[in-house]
Amino acid sequence: MSSLPFDPLIAAVAAPLGLAVATALGLPKRWVVKLAYAGFGVPALAALWAWWNFGAAAKESHGYAFLSSHSTGLDGFGIGLKLGLNGISLPLFVLAGLVGLAAGLYALQSGAERMKTYLLLLLLMQAGLMGTFASIDVFFFYFFHELALIPTFIMVGIWGGRDRTYAAMMMTIYLTLGAMLSLLGLIAIYAKSGASSFDLMAIRDTLASRPFSEVTQDHIFGLLLFGFGILVSLWPFHSWAPLGYGAAPSSAAMMHAGVLKKFGLYGLVQIALPLLPLGALRWSHDLAALAGVGNVLVIGFVTMAQRDLKQMVGYSSVMHMGYAFLGIAAGSVLGVSGVVMLMVAHGLSVALLFLLSTSVYHRTHTFDMGQMGGLAQKAPVLAWMFVAATFASIGLPGFANFWGELTIFVALWNFSHWVTVVALTGTVISAVYGLRAAARVFFGPQSEAFARVCAAHPPSDIGWGERLPAAILVAALIFIGMWPRSLSTGINQALAGPPPAAAASR
Repeated sequence: MSSLPFDPLIAAVAAPLGLAVATALGLPKRWVVKLAYAGFGVPALAALWAWWNFGAAAKESHGYAFLSSHSTGLDGFGIGLKLGLNGISLPLFVLAGLVGLAAGLYALQSGAERMKTYLLLLLLMQAGLMGTFASIDVFFFYFFHELALIPTFIMVGIWGGRDRTYAAMMMTIYLTLGAMLSLLGLIAIYAKSGASSFDLMAIRDTLASRPFSEVTQDHIFGLLLFGFGILVSLWPFHSWAPLGYGAAPSSAAMMHAGVLKKFGLYGLVQIALPLLPLGALRWSHDLAALAGVGNVLVIGFVTMAQRDLKQMVGYSSVMHMGYAFLGIAAGSVLGVSGVVMLMVAHGLSVALLFLLSTSVYHRTHTFDMGQMGGLAQKAPVLAWMFVAATFASIGLPGFANFWGELTIFVALWNFSHWVTVVALTGTVISAVYGLRAAARVFFGPQSEAFARVCAAHPPSDIGWGERLPAAILVAALIFIGMWPRSLSTGINQALAGPPPAAAASR
């Protein structure tokens, strides 16, 4: 339990959820806008508090701290709201708090139509995100994901840009399919384990003494791999992601691509690998082929061909998920540790890129990079933040992404030299499209189209409404990049013991 007079994990979920419910029940718009700062701020403060106190907190079974249980009326079915954080869930909980705060602050100054409904849906997403990574009960782990996912479809369909109806339909089809497959896998684990509840700690204890057979692990891991894989945009089930992110309003894209998309990877790391090590070993080379050839190389070259700035960021997100899948395929503590670090780093950097891409659009009135150029002269702060986000995304030392990618590459070398070469090729590809985009948008001569825009509506630099949320994300990327042990120590402790797949191979 925490030393606070209240449970910070419950507060992180209840604050945005309570405000969303109050908004739905008719809270006046002026109060919704004012209270939204608390709705997004409380989860961020709770996440930072947990991060600061985690090292000294008392750890219980499987390294969980801040444990709390709450009756839901479903206890007879083995379902209870049990919250807690270990070294794997803590970084994602912090990510959800920081990206949610940045997305909320950006939304509040966006001037979106139907602001009250817009904020209601974002607050529901925020509550779902915090609950997903704080839940120890597998039922609520899945429930909170769905709570965060449904508002995404609605926001794309109502506030989205070009092709929003088609994008919302594609996201609904793909993500519903992925969610159903992953649900089948989770139910299979509970049903076949013989555990008395959906409590992940209890399931792990049960399977430690009575593990699944190799065939059972193979089948269940396959369900989870493709179910979670669709949610994360594993190639070739990726086409919904760039289309959806290109159409989504910026705050929704920040929260989905930055945080919610990590649900699938988190499920593989926190649930599938520890419980199904033989299944992970069986699928490792198939996963490496899909992620290495598909996500890293194929999608990498597709990203290089993009002229639309927001589409480029969307495709780059799909590409970088390939590194995370490769770390899982490596099947070692080192690889999985790198995956968790990369999830956090990628979440921060891609959310920042979506935010800044929209800021660029507001000044150039286009996402076509061929119609830009020279924006750094008009918006120097926007320029250096975009360049910083690009450097982070391509894994430059000094930013959080570097440590995740480096750790994965080292783990891959022990798994397969050829896969490592493919992954390293991806870093060259990402450097090409990232630096070329920064050059086209901010440097060099102005295009004729942008010159006309400047003559009619001279662009200004980003104000504090955009600068503050961007600064939160930049600061987090640099802080973790300079002090990776602030996260890696807890991750390594949670993963202590025989590596999941390596142990199975023995």
